[in-house]
Amino acid sequence: MSEYVDSEQRLYADLAALGIVWTALEHVAVFTVEESEVIHAAMPGAHTKNLFLKDSAGGYFLVTVDHATRVDLKALAAPIGAKKLSFGKAEDMAALLGVSPGAVTPLAAINAAPGTVRVVLDETLAQAVAVHVHPLRNTATIGLGGADLVRVLALWGHAPLIVAIPQRN
Repeated sequence: MSEYVDSEQRLYADLAALGIVWTALEHVAVFTVEESEVIHAAMPGAHTKNLFLKDSAGGYFLVTVDHATRVDLKALAAPIGAKKLSFGKAEDMAALLGVSPGAVTPLAAINAAPGTVRVVLDETLAQAVAVHVHPLRNTATIGLGGADLVRVLALWGHAPLIVAIPQRN
């Protein structure tokens, strides 16, 4: 992942270049949604979880949803144009996105060549006033508007597919 050392600096430079305002919070490393609950209290707005998925045709997907969403993977395949979905391997995540489990974020698209990973964003997040994600590491969280998240992803050649994410009961 050494080629991604400067990614966080590029991330902040790109946000500034687009005139995107963000908030930031440094914190201890968090690896799960449960561990990040204390951050939710400090940063009002939508908090996320991210799924790095691979389909049976070999395509990769980075799906970002509200932290409380229980995604129905079987039902998700059709709306995102995928075949049967399963979780991607950590080594593929590192190679494609430059992040490791626990630090997955839609902002990791900055490290992915366009067309290598399909970024999928739940429609409620795309419309949210504040969406909180990791800035390529799990020791910080940044908040920005959902529309701004869509704009920066598009800048990197990863205009997200915005869909209603099917949920399990």
